[in-house]
Amino acid sequence: MPLHEIPGPAGRLEALLDEPASRGIGADGRLEIGHTEGLRAAVVFGHPHTGYGGTMHTKVVYQAAKALSRIGCAVLRFNFRGAGASAGGFTDGPGEMDDFRAALDFMRDRYPDAVMWAAGMSFGAWIALTVGAEDPRVSTLIGIAPPIARYDFTSVERSTTPKFFIQGELDEICPLKVMREFYARAAEPKELVVIDGADHLFDGKVAEVADAIEDLLEDWSL
Repeated sequence: MPLHEIPGPAGRLEALLDEPASRGIGADGRLEIGHTEGLRAAVVFGHPHTGYGGTMHTKVVYQAAKALSRIGCAVLRFNFRGAGASAGGFTDGPGEMDDFRAALDFMRDRYPDAVMWAAGMSFGAWIALTVGAEDPRVSTLIGIAPPIARYDFTSVERSTTPKFFIQGELDEICPLKVMREFYARAAEPKELVVIDGADHLFDGKVAEVADAIEDLLEDWSL
């Protein structure tokens, strides 16, 4: 799992690339750049709010990336500006959206023919889904614990890009009632999985998030 530094608008962004096993592996043991045969998708994954300690190493982000890799995706998880070793400072949205676009550019350059998905957790779900809904390169949106009650998800709600949501039953940041109301308004196609007894961070339920990712997307091909 090589560490990368990708070019971002505020400076270098620290990133990790999870590549699927035994798919286009070169002599150096890495997936060959540009190799897309058998690759399910190239995925960019955004992490939770930097101000509350969110990074690309957050447990749910880590486990979700591993789950996506297991079903054949190449997954780039990265630190937004001001998190970890990434340059710049937190902007609560605009800058992080630019960072996410830079990460999409990196994956498009690396896998020019691959299907692209945008994914994220909490604050990172807002960033990923908002950017992904507006980017024609992105064919699938994946939101884990999206903070519907705290940020504007209007463009996501209206988007006809396929949307997959994973939500905790006891999410204290975005109550399930709010999520269900948003989901009812959201354009098709869409799917929602609710994890029983889970809070916003899925404490003690992280493995169930990974299982849900695999169940939802293992046979998904768009």
